[in-house]
Amino acid sequence: MNRAYALCTLVALSLMACGGGEPNDAPSADEAGGGATAGEVNVYSHRHYDTDQRLFDRFSEETGIAVNVVTASADELITRLETEGAASPADLLITVDAGRLHRAKSRGLLQPIQSEVLDRNVPAHLRDRERQWYGLTQRARVIVYHRDRVDSSTVRDFADLTDARFEGRVLIRSSENVYNQSLMASILAHEGERAASAWAEGMVRNMARSPSGGDTDQVKAVAGGAGDLAVANTYYLVRLAQSEDPEERRVFEQVGVIFPNQADRGTHVNVSGAGITANAPNRENAIRLLEFLSGAEAQALFAAANGEYPVLEGIEWAPTLTGWGDFRADTLDLTRLGELNDQAVRIFDRAGWR
Repeated sequence: MNRAYALCTLVALSLMACGGGEPNDAPSADEAGGGATAGEVNVYSHRHYDTDQRLFDRFSEETGIAVNVVTASADELITRLETEGAASPADLLITVDAGRLHRAKSRGLLQPIQSEVLDRNVPAHLRDRERQWYGLTQRARVIVYHRDRVDSSTVRDFADLTDARFEGRVLIRSSENVYNQSLMASILAHEGERAASAWAEGMVRNMARSPSGGDTDQVKAVAGGAGDLAVANTYYLVRLAQSEDPEERRVFEQVGVIFPNQADRGTHVNVSGAGITANAPNRENAIRLLEFLSGAEAQALFAAANGEYPVLEGIEWAPTLTGWGDFRADTLDLTRLGELNDQAVRIFDRAGWR
């Protein structure tokens, strides 16, 4: 990915805490004291896509509000917010995975808001039930298979990957990866601990190699013959399909995609999302930016340029996603992914999934 964000120096602001009461109790930016600057919003973001910067620029053009962005990993940003405390200049935290958003909420780093726009644009299961974070884009976690070595009709669910016929043929990344942790949390939520443990143990038995690399590496390994099946998020595959590198496009052409669990709960989905920070000095501007990112213009660009599924209904998908067709998505309340994260990690550890 290109680091298109400008790393802006954020001015130290004198702030007052917004408090943790009901949404209507939180003060506006004007009420927060002299530290608030009406013409800006400060964003801490785990995402580093050209698309996001284009949208920030567009928001500034429309509103006159300058968007200052700092990018880092989710863990680094969460730690930074904790360290800065009430003196933090950050207004909006953007990251990937509902589990990470829940982690920020559970540490008191976000605040609840009321927004009819966000409630209208973002389905209930894709936002925090207490409105402390909202999903902005979706990604489905799918099964990838080699077209010449696997009969796709024999694989329907994630559970099928644990079948004895796939021993030594399955590729998947580390249990430390938050996408796998959230997938495990979804299995826990639907099937309980016994089934989740059995799935983890079966996956470990069937692994073609010790977990290594990211989702794209698993797909490339399938094309390269290291294994026959893998688990990956959809937008990584879209990147391969749209790559300017002919070798990456050839990788994409060798694999197919299965949306698992279509006969029951639907395919596991996760989100990239955002929440207003607990001590946001420019709270109202942050809400406006979050509303803008959930709107039609931003959602269309997320879909077309990044290959992500929009959260707003009626937005056209990227051609690669459209080519795969509609699918039944799991509508599990994504708050559960964060609530069950610790249990998911313990199951991985017991199974020996490294």
